[in-house]
Amino acid sequence: MKQGILRNWNFMRFVRLGLGIAIIVQAVIVKDLTMGIAGILLTSMPVFNIGCCGVSGCNAPVNKKEQTTKEITYEEVV
Repeated sequence: MKQGILRNWNFMRFVRLGLGIAIIVQAVIVKDLTMGIAGILLTSMPVFNIGCCGVSGCNAPVNKKEQTTKEITYEEVV
């Protein structure tokens, strides 16, 4: 868990963290609970490096089988 938080920080992860913190600050200023919960959710996503599908959950699996194609023959109909 500690490695997931401390490793692989990139520019977009910092941007997402900054936006989440800005939403929390705005929620405190406006005193809006719903926006505060959304801010906590959006701040926790870059901290734990998760997204909608989890860590790399949206990646498509690599197909390791070589697909062979069959030659299609057509028959002329008169």
